[in-house]
Amino acid sequence: MKLIQKLKEIWSIEELRSRILLTLGLILIYRLGTYIVLPGIDPTALDNVKSQGSSGILGLVNLFAGGAFARASIFALGIMPYISASIAIQLLTLAIPYFQKLQKEGESGRRELNQYTRLLTIVVTAFQGAGYVVYLRNADAAAVLPSLSPFLFTISTVVVLTAGTLFVMWMGERITDKGIGNGISLIIMIGILARFPGSILEEFSSRIAKGGLIAFVIEMAFLVVVIGACILLIQGTRRIPVQYAKRNVVQGGKMMQSGGVRQYLPLKLNASGVMPIIFAQAIMFLPATVAQFIPGFDSNSKFLIAFNDIKSIPYNLTYFLLIVAFTYFYTALIVNPTQIADDLKRNSGFIPGVKPGKKTEEFIDAVISRITLPGAVFLGIVAIMPAIVMLFDVNRAFALFFGGSSILIMVGVVLDTLQTIETYLLNRHYDGLTSSGRIKGRQGLASASM
Repeated sequence: MKLIQKLKEIWSIEELRSRILLTLGLILIYRLGTYIVLPGIDPTALDNVKSQGSSGILGLVNLFAGGAFARASIFALGIMPYISASIAIQLLTLAIPYFQKLQKEGESGRRELNQYTRLLTIVVTAFQGAGYVVYLRNADAAAVLPSLSPFLFTISTVVVLTAGTLFVMWMGERITDKGIGNGISLIIMIGILARFPGSILEEFSSRIAKGGLIAFVIEMAFLVVVIGACILLIQGTRRIPVQYAKRNVVQGGKMMQSGGVRQYLPLKLNASGVMPIIFAQAIMFLPATVAQFIPGFDSNSKFLIAFNDIKSIPYNLTYFLLIVAFTYFYTALIVNPTQIADDLKRNSGFIPGVKPGKKTEEFIDAVISRITLPGAVFLGIVAIMPAIVMLFDVNRAFALFFGGSSILIMVGVVLDTLQTIETYLLNRHYDGLTSSGRIKGRQGLASASM
């Protein structure tokens, strides 16, 4: 009854109802687009493309594209070119003074950075589209209709794929502005989640055939535990107390004092998000990719076999260590103790017992280093969890939902969306979605903690 009451309250808020309907409509359009095959492709002759698109780095791309990559859809590249362009622009803001200046200019600078991201997305999509054409011809040349000339097919495919990615990017931005939650994240989550029901049914059928229904129940219970652990990883923070000095200000013609209130500086246990996993996955696929271009390289060598098997000990040990290293690297890029210390000093804030300036910077840096280690280890364990559960005869498709970037993205996006809905309810003087406490998403965690 309480669930029905909450749904009625959500539906009674006109603005929230409009945003939810817009979000659902655009998501439906996206899912329909993933089944529209590229011009010049025979959808009945894509067997090799579908089989190759279910493993390796192509399997990862196909997972984020919601299966559109293996179906040679107009949305085959999905939103990944935009993500790549966003990461590149983000790194440029850390290395190039011009982009650093834009980042500090507020809304106008953000709009200009977004424009650079869109332009770079077009370039990245065009290159990836050309690569996708080569992949289609190598994977299954019979799928390309012979009536089209190679040049015409290449040009038309690149144009359609670029337009498809830009359309998906536009839908994501519309969801962010007029819908619920972060549109880009929602589109990625929907692409991942689209394969979840089929994976569960496949695992259920497999367990029933082996007479292991109890094993399936245990798997589902363990999945719930993993999801709970991911929520702790995403929301975990170390709160540093911050005291602001009292200042005399004139308000309404009267001299008043402001400040003197203790607040908290939240430092996230996992400030890097899923980026270390994505970087590490790209590195792990390099040996097999490079080996293809080395003449005379033995594809059956023990080294290559070990690094192509996600269940092997060398693969998972290397993968785990790369994630720990990339977690420290990416945290160092996005969390700047010097800037935090300068901002505190500029706003007359200080950490009790720590001198402002250089000492505050060293203190924050030491805290970040200490909390990043357990966060990195936890993230590494989550990343190799699919390989662990596969040792217990869990099929590969279902095992991918036990860890890696998939589950972290799904949990994070769901938390963000629920937090947005709860904010609307509280602003209309309704109760929150939970009986106690507030839902904290990835973006709202810092503000909530402050």
